Amino acid sequence: MTEQRKTVVAGALGECVHVAGVTNFLRLAEAAGWRTVFLGPAVPIEEVIRVAKREKADLVGVSYRLTPETGERLLGEFAEAASELHEKGVRFAFGGTPPVAERVEKIGFFERVFDGNQPSEAVLAYLKGKQDSGRSEADFPQSTIERIKWKSPYPILRHHFGLPTMEDTIAGIEKIAEAQALDVISLGIDQDAQENFFHPERQDPRRKGAGGVPVRSADDYRALFQASRRGNYPLLRTYSGTDDFIRLAEMYKETINIAWCAIPLFWFNQMDGRGPWDLEGSIREHQSVMKWYGEHDIPVELNEPHHWGMRDSSDVVFVVSAYLSAYNARAFGVKDYIAQMMFNSPPGLSDAMDLAKMLAIMDMVEPLQNENFKVWKQTRIGLLSHPLDLDAARGHLAASTYLQMAIQPHIYHIVGHTEAHHAATADDIIEASKIVRRAIENALGAPDMTADKAIIKRRKELVKEANVLLEAISRLAGPGVGDPLTDAATLARAVTSGLMDAPQLRNNKFGRGEVRTSIVNGASVTVDSKGKPVREQKRILKLWKS
Repeated sequence: MTEQRKTVVAGALGECVHVAGVTNFLRLAEAAGWRTVFLGPAVPIEEVIRVAKREKADLVGVSYRLTPETGERLLGEFAEAASELHEKGVRFAFGGTPPVAERVEKIGFFERVFDGNQPSEAVLAYLKGKQDSGRSEADFPQSTIERIKWKSPYPILRHHFGLPTMEDTIAGIEKIAEAQALDVISLGIDQDAQENFFHPERQDPRRKGAGGVPVRSADDYRALFQASRRGNYPLLRTYSGTDDFIRLAEMYKETINIAWCAIPLFWFNQMDGRGPWDLEGSIREHQSVMKWYGEHDIPVELNEPHHWGMRDSSDVVFVVSAYLSAYNARAFGVKDYIAQMMFNSPPGLSDAMDLAKMLAIMDMVEPLQNENFKVWKQTRIGLLSHPLDLDAARGHLAASTYLQMAIQPHIYHIVGHTEAHHAATADDIIEASKIVRRAIENALGAPDMTADKAIIKRRKELVKEANVLLEAISRLAGPGVGDPLTDAATLARAVTSGLMDAPQLRNNKFGRGEVRTSIVNGASVTVDSKGKPVREQKRILKLWKS
């Protein structure tokens, strides 16, 4: 038998006609599995009681947003009239402005009083039965997948954070956690920690704090984790490093209970100057990292496609790199795969073509799912897309967030509005979180942007072109290679041959940088010397002949 859904009845009480908060409460209730009954504005006390009895309500929500003195009297009368229902086990919740809520709280009748300062996930947690949410670590899931499911239909929020000193970073994490601004704090560690954590002899004191927090010991990581044990108890994660990958992974698991691993496929090596490994060797190392995290049931993200996009690659190369990332993650035992999609990369893409590209990625990646491999979507703003002007950047943050919600991400990576100006402080992150939360709430009722005809056309075109490129890459494999798309030598050859290419790889030790790309009708496409778009088949045939 199907379990009968509980019923919530809600409306604005008395002479109050403001129902935006009521409708939002009921929308969250529906997401939490409740059957909802909306009473509307200016509902008399007697009508609320009558409908609650008729509908056999399990929960009654009332709102009042006018004069505090009037509200206090009205809610007192309501409590007296509803006492019989209260004694029978019906639950009651109130929502209103802070001055009204403060007075209503003193009445002592309502199970929960909301004054508008609570984030949506706190209301959702209450509706899901977390009546004491926010009081201890046990109230907040401490693994990525559990947190995603707990917060649905909202995505969990993450942001990078790391200041040049341990002291400032610890204080900032405490402030962010207390403000309940993020679900995941991505520790931005300095370059020496990424490259030389286990090699103090290679560290340069003059670089200390360059690019992030200068962690130098396991105890430093433990201190950062301890700083997060407050507020909404956010998860922590950090860079996978560019050397000693497995030693770092073991330490991250033990010290910060790392939320998930982020590792590239082709990057963070000699090709981009961010690590000691050559291209083929780093691919093998990255595959080993995926395998280790998969064996320990920790999710893995491949932060791969945007590195191509930020180097002005075509959208086809971007999509193919995303597919290769997911394909390799599955092949090397990852169970929960986080598909990262950075919008606005390269800058200049139109919103329509940007969205089409991400939808094409999901068209290719989601079919890889099986009982042992689950795909979780993560979106973010392009690193190079924020304007320098902070007011304009706030607008960009909100607008891009709204667009990204069209693909219903499970994780939203906030790239704060200060990115082009300075590294985000705790206050910057808290402000950015507020901007993003509002945009997400608005977007939950948005029209279906994926139904646009131009987007559908481009989406199909990209999938077709991506498969042409993947077939060409497979043909590079040497004799006896079982699976070309997971063979490190073949994947490296995809770059050195020019199949995987981007204009900014010119004069690179591994990449060729011979491809020409341009933004045409809002999309990043390969073009010839005259600026005319070139299909993948023609581009590849030209490479074979060269």
